[in-house]
Amino acid sequence: MKLRLHGNQLRLRVSQSEVQRLAETGSVQETVKFAPGQTLTYTLESSAATALEAVFRDGQIRVTLPRHDVTHWIESDQVGIEGTSGPLFVLIEKDFQCLHRSSPEDADSFPNPLVKSSLD
Repeated sequence: MKLRLHGNQLRLRVSQSEVQRLAETGSVQETVKFAPGQTLTYTLESSAATALEAVFRDGQIRVTLPRHDVTHWIESDQVGIEGTSGPLFVLIEKDFQCLHRSSPEDADSFPNPLVKSSLD
């Protein structure tokens, strides 16, 4: 899962295997280690919540989405889910393969819909 922060915006890009894990377990989590005892953990989870919520507490970012929104997003070609949590704009997206370069990171990314198939 890729985390991007810009101004008052938070964006999470989720790979295919992470989307699968979210479907199976209801949660995906990553941790960034800065130094011994200094970490930033970010979690995406589905729950019985009625609205998107993002909370930062004790070095942890937790983004919670309504289960029905997550299920629809996973089972459809919908690219993202967006909303606000207080003053913060939040965007959760399926991570697509890069168009400009090939990268080992792309192995678990979703096929980019902007790439024409060889059958076209």
